[in-house]
Amino acid sequence: MARTIAVSGTASGLGLAVRRRLEAAGDRVIGIDLRDAEVIADLSTPDGRDRAVEAVLVAADGALDGLASVAGVGPHLPSELVVSVNAFGALALLDGLLPALTGRPGAAAVAVSSNSITLDPTVRADLVDACLSGDEGAARAIAAEVPGNTAYASSKLAVARAVRRRVAVWGEAGVRLNGVAPGPFASALLDASRADATLGPLVDMVPIPLGHPGAADEVAAPIEFLLSDAASWIHGSLLFVDGGTDALLRPDV
Repeated sequence: MARTIAVSGTASGLGLAVRRRLEAAGDRVIGIDLRDAEVIADLSTPDGRDRAVEAVLVAADGALDGLASVAGVGPHLPSELVVSVNAFGALALLDGLLPALTGRPGAAAVAVSSNSITLDPTVRADLVDACLSGDEGAARAIAAEVPGNTAYASSKLAVARAVRRRVAVWGEAGVRLNGVAPGPFASALLDASRADATLGPLVDMVPIPLGHPGAADEVAAPIEFLLSDAASWIHGSLLFVDGGTDALLRPDV
């Protein structure tokens, strides 16, 4: 039976790869993005997030079988924007659409984090805490004082912790929630980071045991799996999809 799944960031990159996989399996996708999507919304603002949730609920007639919160922006962009989209935008979709997932057999959601959460030593605990407490003003104020890579890794760590902290509430609702933490994969975001004068020299210094960056579809495949019934007892997990980088650098975790 075809499922209805909301996916953010479907206009390009990972979101588009997830969309293509789900649609190839016969699912109906409600895409959310700034362009070329069923729901056009700006996840960097509170009003845009509210509109996104409302529009998805209307398009889905109030009932969803899955959600992939994929949309995000890279560290080459202003740090305030990075935090607003990557943390507050992602979590607003999770919380706002949980009611539509509740009561649906096999319902599941996946949020996209990053392996930078363990790679980047500049993660700011106060920024992560501001994101998790829902204080966007404070988060943006801190972000304004830090470089893009710090804002990016901190925002993605907030997403990973938010997934873990929601495990009881989502479990009671009968909805599985997991995260994925990708390493570098071919995308416009990676290209933009490589082109950045500060970030560019650092991008290819990340060691990848498999020897190469991934492809968007190689990250989309685990997301598709986590949304499927094959992952029916996986809840509250964070899956690193990074060619082995995290394991290489943290072998004893």
